[in-house]
Amino acid sequence: MQAEPRKSLVGEEYEVEIGPVAHGGHCIARTSEGQVLFVRHALPGERVVARVTEGEEGARFLRADAVTVLEASKDRIDAPCPFAGPGRCGGCDWQHAKPGAQRRLKGEVVAEQLQRLAGLTPEEAGWDGTVMPAEGDKVPAGQVPSWRTRVQYAVTADGRAGLRRHRSHEVEPIDHCLIAAEGVSELGIEKRDWTGMDSVEAIAATGSQDRQVVLTPKPGARLPLVELDRPVSVLRIDERNGQVHRVHGRPFVRERADGRTYRVGNGGFWQVHPKAADTLVTAVMQGLLPRKGDMALDLYCGVGLFAGALADRVGEQGAVLGIESGKRAVEDARHNLADFPRVRIEQGKVESVLPRTGITEVDLVVLDPPRAGAGRRTVEHLSSLGARRIAYVACDPAALARDLAYFRDGGYRVRTLRVFDLFPMTHHVECVAILEPVKKGV
Repeated sequence: MQAEPRKSLVGEEYEVEIGPVAHGGHCIARTSEGQVLFVRHALPGERVVARVTEGEEGARFLRADAVTVLEASKDRIDAPCPFAGPGRCGGCDWQHAKPGAQRRLKGEVVAEQLQRLAGLTPEEAGWDGTVMPAEGDKVPAGQVPSWRTRVQYAVTADGRAGLRRHRSHEVEPIDHCLIAAEGVSELGIEKRDWTGMDSVEAIAATGSQDRQVVLTPKPGARLPLVELDRPVSVLRIDERNGQVHRVHGRPFVRERADGRTYRVGNGGFWQVHPKAADTLVTAVMQGLLPRKGDMALDLYCGVGLFAGALADRVGEQGAVLGIESGKRAVEDARHNLADFPRVRIEQGKVESVLPRTGITEVDLVVLDPPRAGAGRRTVEHLSSLGARRIAYVACDPAALARDLAYFRDGGYRVRTLRVFDLFPMTHHVECVAILEPVKKGV
């Protein structure tokens, strides 16, 4: 016999006390029956009416929005963005919280993930518990730093640019994104008709005046004539195979960090916050303290940001090997670092390429893996190379914590951890952990 489908609880409302923050931009509450609610648009300690947005009877948890605040937290403010709120744009998680409270909440999430997944207290991780804002981002409550240099707009059926609603394909049309960097806002994307497009990504380089628009058309649609408020290069993503084609202008933008210029092609990865690349390079180099003659690895190296910083510091007697899976990113990295004869960039997945290199020992390692983390196998391999120090750059505290536990099994401990708020108004943070071998007998 087939079990009867469980009743959907979407739309049901519960009056609840809001508990601690959780990873993902929401807080935890419980219904009077004890069912767990993940509640967005709430803050710890508040009493709210929560309306269910996902879930059914008997589910392990429900997702909900706080639609009425009965008792507000002292950290609550009116959201500065007119498009934020229950059922609206999903781009930001904490528009309703004071800037200092946002960083405190993010710190609580990092601490909880470290404890739960790695068994580490902040003290054991060499972290004082603070989440540091980027330079220029300390703004009064009610103001929003304009930091996002890359914005991917979705397009409505009638051609309006907008942003996706939370966990939805529905589009919230907007006329301005408060967190978009000035270089993105000045293009005027929101004022144009994008009929036939599935998405429009705007990129404003911080190391140059380069501006780029990446169009993804709906199947069979023709590209519009792109006339924006500033000169831009235009790329198109083939909806059939995902390949990127140049329509006009340069196929890359020029970014700058650590005194070097980096070419980033075809809408490739670069840190979104204008201060992020320099902030992270500084934290990594201060943690690693490279020496002349060192042999270093830069894993998941992208267009060569950390490889370039390392090469500059290890000198002509040193060497750097970068590994990156993206073909265009590898081409860019090789171009960007062509003036360093002792830098080599290999293409492929780290877990496949690293064992094939035959490298048995290194002095330093930088890894900046994707959101899922490096994983046990790669961490085990790295732990066997005897590096003096390892810098782990992480955009997801859960993946970081899991991998730190694997490094501990491999004989490494966390020396220091620094946490940076490089994504204000969202739940995301960037972490830099510096690891070193555990001394024998300790």
